[in-house]
Amino acid sequence: MSKLKFAILGCGRISYKHVEALINNNDEAELVALCDITEEKSIQRKEQYDSEISNSDVKIYTDYIEMLKNEDIDVVTIATESGYHAKHALDCINHGSHVLIEKPMALSVEDADQIIALAKEKEKKVCVSHQNRFNPPIQKLRRAIEEGRFGRLINGTARILWTRDNNYYKQAPWRGTKELDGGTLMNQCIHNIDLLQWMMGSEIVRIHSERDTFLRDIEMEDFGAILIRFKNGSIGIVEGSACVYPKNLEETLSIFGEKGTVVIGGLAVNEIKTWQFADEKDYDNEVGNTEIDSVYGEGHTPLYKDFIDAINNHTEPLINGEEGKKAMEIILRAYES
Repeated sequence: MSKLKFAILGCGRISYKHVEALINNNDEAELVALCDITEEKSIQRKEQYDSEISNSDVKIYTDYIEMLKNEDIDVVTIATESGYHAKHALDCINHGSHVLIEKPMALSVEDADQIIALAKEKEKKVCVSHQNRFNPPIQKLRRAIEEGRFGRLINGTARILWTRDNNYYKQAPWRGTKELDGGTLMNQCIHNIDLLQWMMGSEIVRIHSERDTFLRDIEMEDFGAILIRFKNGSIGIVEGSACVYPKNLEETLSIFGEKGTVVIGGLAVNEIKTWQFADEKDYDNEVGNTEIDSVYGEGHTPLYKDFIDAINNHTEPLINGEEGKKAMEIILRAYES
């Protein structure tokens, strides 16, 4: 089977992780094009790829429509500003490519639904980059959820206690804006909100939220709290901050049930802090913790592998469009509340 040909649209802050994932999946995928309106950014990513993959032939573009017309591309990774995700995804699907979209997949439910509908019409696949689902501790927790080890679920808590100073927002003026980004809930907290809703596994009955802009010079919130009531009766709690002094404190997911308690923390929900169940299983003593070098974790490589397999085997990726929409929709409902 020939390798899938990937292009990356948007070569900013997160793009090195996507290049790394393609390097690690080189047996089944190759990078053929990079596009960014700032050419120097694409050149940096090309150098990263070329340093690990010999005889590569990565083309550089500043116009993504020109890239789509000129290159034979199977998959486009979209890592542009959040407010452009929908337009870029729709254009790429219309040009015949599958799409892997950085979070959030869009900034409105209507746009997300358009992406999902067009992909089905064109028989293309969508994957949303919620890479923390592939963290070994998260996979272990998901197994316990699917085996019913918690009994009745009571509540789950997602805590994202980070700092993002004004310099962070000044580096890219689109950050913190309503039109292109959203606030702390949409930008920093969406990964953990995705994990929370994935574990609670139920439709949402109602959402309450409080949010404000305390310290940062941005249009949207730098702190937000969400209270979620799920259809199965359980309650979800989200605490998200970009104001923690003086540095990132934690990203923690806690799940509490009638017969189990699990807390996963670390820099990016990569370490099991508490694992207690009424029953015992062989895998309970498996550590599952992973070493990571940034808040982005190490989930991009298995995320890409899962998407590559879905394309080759005509199946659905773990985080398809419908799954990718869920956390985004929770946050939009919190904004409305």
